[in-house]
Amino acid sequence: MRTTESHPADTTAEPFDADVVVIGAGPTGLLLAGDLAAAGLAVTLVERRPAGRSNLTRAFGVHARTLELLDTRGLADALETTGTRLTRMNLFGSVSLDLGRLPSRFDHILITPQYEVERLLEQRAVDAGVTFRHGTALTSLHQDADGVTAEVTGPDGAPAPLRARHLVGTDGHRSTVRTALGLPFPGKSVIRSIVLADVRLTEEPAASLTVDGTGDSFAFIAPFGDGWYRFMGWDRTRQVPDSEPVDLDEVRDLARRALGTDHGMHDARWVSRFHSEERQAPAYRVGRVFLAGDAAHVHSPAGGQGMNTGLQDAANLSWKLAAVHRGEAPDPEALLDSYQAERHPVGTMVLRSSGTLIRLAMAHTPATRALRAAVTTVLSLVRPASAKALGMISGLGIAYAPTPGGGRTSGRRAPDVPLREGRLHELLRAGEFVLIAPEGAAPALPPSAPTAAARVVRATWTDPDRRTAALVRPDGYVHWSSR
Repeated sequence: MRTTESHPADTTAEPFDADVVVIGAGPTGLLLAGDLAAAGLAVTLVERRPAGRSNLTRAFGVHARTLELLDTRGLADALETTGTRLTRMNLFGSVSLDLGRLPSRFDHILITPQYEVERLLEQRAVDAGVTFRHGTALTSLHQDADGVTAEVTGPDGAPAPLRARHLVGTDGHRSTVRTALGLPFPGKSVIRSIVLADVRLTEEPAASLTVDGTGDSFAFIAPFGDGWYRFMGWDRTRQVPDSEPVDLDEVRDLARRALGTDHGMHDARWVSRFHSEERQAPAYRVGRVFLAGDAAHVHSPAGGQGMNTGLQDAANLSWKLAAVHRGEAPDPEALLDSYQAERHPVGTMVLRSSGTLIRLAMAHTPATRALRAAVTTVLSLVRPASAKALGMISGLGIAYAPTPGGGRTSGRRAPDVPLREGRLHELLRAGEFVLIAPEGAAPALPPSAPTAAARVVRATWTDPDRRTAALVRPDGYVHWSSR
């Protein structure tokens, strides 16, 4: 794998095959590609796997902020029919976080398999005109002042170049794009020999999400909604390599020790063993190439934030790339740099929060158990602390640095407020900025707004006494507000 810099004169005459090439057709790549194509860009999505969706999945929880982003794309209601709503989250067997307190239409976690998310995002991408290249692998890339050339190998084994103005790597934790850029992926393994299995159960668990642990083991079971259940378990006394075979007998034994019962597990369609890592690339942007999702960051499965963080990466990057390609950014380089500035700290925060959760769950020394007891006491008794924990896990509490002169709410998530023209999330489905103002007012757009006035969706407060104005970004964050 290599990446090289070329003199601009070498490639200026080369035609572009696409505006943007996306490498990796997981949830992050599918959402990003669909957004860009819906914005009018020519997009090619390259995927190493052959065409066709798998019924296997690692991610299964969709948090409130991700559901909001899917709602702004008209997909959330359809996804909700595929799974189970979880209204409470239990931590460490003694803390129950009430998701009904979330300030969102989606006051729950949706338990649904990753392949259901991919199914909806893939159909959207197809409808938007994305060109798919399945069975195709990236072998190298180089970039210059005008674009990026990706060398790929198709199903027939023949090499071929793909030329685009920008390229985004959404190709997972073993990212070939990240390797081609020469970027390190510093970090370490957090927990070894985690057992995963998709099984059917004779006895249905009493709770939607069953989590428990005793002694040296812990486990959880969550339903996919189609009769299958995901089991994940860990045994401190059995730390073996990922290559060590795992069978249903080991899964049952681990479930009985951690949960007190195996719920009559049978007919496993998939069993696997893996280790969890905490890693983050130091840069999400190198010239005309970007990283998103697991290609940029990986962390423990605690809190179920992996797929969600990747989808939120894509939503942040897509509108910025679209604005630059459509010539609507006053300062294109600054706008593209803001992806790193906004999302890299979020990746760091998720690494820390998920790492804290998994370490507290694994606590076995007196000191770590005392720390866990203190944390559970605070979360149980101090309402602001539990609200902050919910905000981090759900994604609703994520905020970015305010735009200079952007007003008090700049950088914060905009709630899905009712407007004369419909809900805010419904208006954001156009993929453009939404300017909300009092009736009869026509505030001028701020100079920092990376958008053309013709593309702004204008809306009116339902409350006639409300005198503020707000400009909401396509990803649902406030860019600017004023009286």
